[in-house]
Amino acid sequence: QVQLAESGGGLVQPGGSLRLSCAASASALDYYAIAWFRQAPGKEREWVSCIRGAFTYTGASVQGRFAISRDMRKRMVYLQMNSLNFEDTATYYCATQNQCSDSNPFLAWGQGTQVNVSL
Repeated sequence: QVQLAESGGGLVQPGGSLRLSCAASASALDYYAIAWFRQAPGKEREWVSCIRGAFTYTGASVQGRFAISRDMRKRMVYLQMNSLNFEDTATYYCATQNQCSDSNPFLAWGQGTQVNVSL
């Protein structure tokens, strides 16, 4: 059974950093790509980043600021977010995909973690 649980969100000032964590079940890590997506109130879901094996992918809006990584031994996937701005405010979810792509559906996701960028 695929299980995902996000943590690490919070309040941060513009220009600051946060690292989000996703605790993933073995079945999730072994068989799927793990992606991060975000959703802000009134906005569509946005694919942010994804990792599968040695390959990582990052969306254009966060390119150069966000980085995804994983620790297979700990069964964790991380999203390091730097140079945060107001537009990054959203609920962030980790999710499984069959392949890393902003057009592939998300198969399962956790409860989300809230990121607020504010003065």
